[in-house]
Amino acid sequence: MLYDQIAMNKRRTGYVMFGFGVLTLAIGAALGYLFWNSWISGTVIAAVVAVVYMLIMISQSTNVVMSMNHAREITDVSQAPQLWHMIEDMAMVAQVPMPRVFIIDDASPNAFATGNDPEHAAVAVTSGILSRLNREEMEGVIGHEMSHVRNYDIRLQTIALALSAAISLLVNFASNWFWWGGSRRRDDRDSGGNVIGLVISVFLIILAPLAASIAQMALSRNREYLADASSVELTRNPQGLISALEKIDDSAPMKEADPNSAALYISDPFKHKQKFADLFATHPPMADRIARLEKM
Repeated sequence: MLYDQIAMNKRRTGYVMFGFGVLTLAIGAALGYLFWNSWISGTVIAAVVAVVYMLIMISQSTNVVMSMNHAREITDVSQAPQLWHMIEDMAMVAQVPMPRVFIIDDASPNAFATGNDPEHAAVAVTSGILSRLNREEMEGVIGHEMSHVRNYDIRLQTIALALSAAISLLVNFASNWFWWGGSRRRDDRDSGGNVIGLVISVFLIILAPLAASIAQMALSRNREYLADASSVELTRNPQGLISALEKIDDSAPMKEADPNSAALYISDPFKHKQKFADLFATHPPMADRIARLEKM
């Protein structure tokens, strides 16, 4: 059951990332068809923009994310010995380098991992999670975060953010071009069968930001399921994570979390009510996560 869940979630992640890439290129094709009567030119431009954004995002320092969430770094084991040793032990079990350690002064229990790869990863926990969870529960949470590092979820989220930013840039370009009358192409062949292509292109550009948001949220939710399963693989103790998630769910919203980083946390830091079949939720329903863990 455990390894079936891991394999299934990895496949689903592949589907989502493939769809994300196709969506980005499709937006470029629509843009090229509308303004230059060349879908190939638009596709090439979209590919270049996406690659540039990914390089920029991947090169950004972890310090930016930690600063946005008001996290302070623990640079020595004496500053938080229990947390330090727990992360050190889980990193060893997961066979990844020891990440940087941060604490966020917030009473709400939560945690997240970030970075570009396992060699440049960081784990942050709130002061609330340190005070409310026992060792068994903390091991489940740290195992979850180290799974994000080991499974390269931290990089996947960065790539997804870059693709979303690239799509937003392309859509904004299209909107501005429309405002300035740039949609009048150089030829008059926009009749007959081409009308269908024009309509599809316009709708694709209009709906692209919504589709990108849904894809990004779907990726986040799927990786949470995978990290839960991987945490059990590391700790061999599903009950520890189950109990931790129950306590995290039964808590007040965070005060220090940055909205742009919400998807990184183990649980929604703002405790948003999930609607529309969870399409726009950054995390899976806690009841579903716990139910899956109970079956392991």
